[in-house]
Amino acid sequence: MTLTNLPQHIKGQVLVTGAAGFIGFHVTKQLLEAGVSVVGIDCFSDYYDVSLKENRTALLQAKFPHTYKLFRVRLEDKEAMQKVWAQSKISHVVHLAAQAGVRYSMVNPYEYVTSNVMGQVVLLECIRHAAEPVVNFVYASTSSVYGANPNLPFKESDATDTPMSLYAATKKSDELMTQSYSHLFRIPAIALRFFTVYGPWGRPDMALFMFTKNILAGKSIPVFNHGKMKRDFTYVEDIVQGILKALIHPPVDKGQYAPHRVYNLGNSKAESLMTYIEEIEKQLGKKAEMNFLPMQKADVPETLADVTRAREELGYSPKTSIAEGIANFIEWYRGYYG
Repeated sequence: MTLTNLPQHIKGQVLVTGAAGFIGFHVTKQLLEAGVSVVGIDCFSDYYDVSLKENRTALLQAKFPHTYKLFRVRLEDKEAMQKVWAQSKISHVVHLAAQAGVRYSMVNPYEYVTSNVMGQVVLLECIRHAAEPVVNFVYASTSSVYGANPNLPFKESDATDTPMSLYAATKKSDELMTQSYSHLFRIPAIALRFFTVYGPWGRPDMALFMFTKNILAGKSIPVFNHGKMKRDFTYVEDIVQGILKALIHPPVDKGQYAPHRVYNLGNSKAESLMTYIEEIEKQLGKKAEMNFLPMQKADVPETLADVTRAREELGYSPKTSIAEGIANFIEWYRGYYG
């Protein structure tokens, strides 16, 4: 797949929820650059610096004034969403809006249930009652659904009934609800389980952003489980390519089973947290002052994606090393913050 071929597969508008967010911005940008018309949804939550969301949005609206329309509404507001749908010609949906963050779910659980669960239901209802059938509903899940699963790498067929956080539980709820809607109303749907996404325009609450900011400011960085952690760090552009490939490969409804598929999107390589920090230090040319801490309750020691299914069925092929990805982020960070 090349970006220029996307308009051949997508004749209507693509609804992108969370369009002002980290991954949503990158997906929207690539769709627009390919010549696809996008309807964006975002409530500009103040979970992190809203100016970052405003600047992402301003960049896209300035460059694509005729093919990008953004609605500032909350996804769980069903009346507002119905109005958006009535004003648009939506053929595909990329659902990325959610209250993110594993640790914050222990602080503000209500926001997770409202945004992640109610928001999913409202969107499914909009799709169910749409005048024109939606060709494909692609939505974000998370590697956190694997919870206490001891088997590595994580496979889509593994049990996901031991969530370690409310965030993970809401995302698993989204998968289950979508399975039922897909079965009852024959909605083609794809769940994408993302593995530790990072890159330019990232969220300030994520490790790479926080570490870079603190190291440059001469402040210590929190290193949980005393650094004995591994993550399948996945560069945002690789994730976007996986999302777009999923978008143009809707599940075929064969009648017997719900047209609903689940895919892992990761880099398929577990990197140690200490190696990740060393690469950040190398790119910044400055050593980090580390504050070693015990494991947090909602965390797991290691994640690793088996992406065989996504590779074979979607043509997914992540290519970005952490050295290249971190260098790209730091280049963006220095340019953005001066």
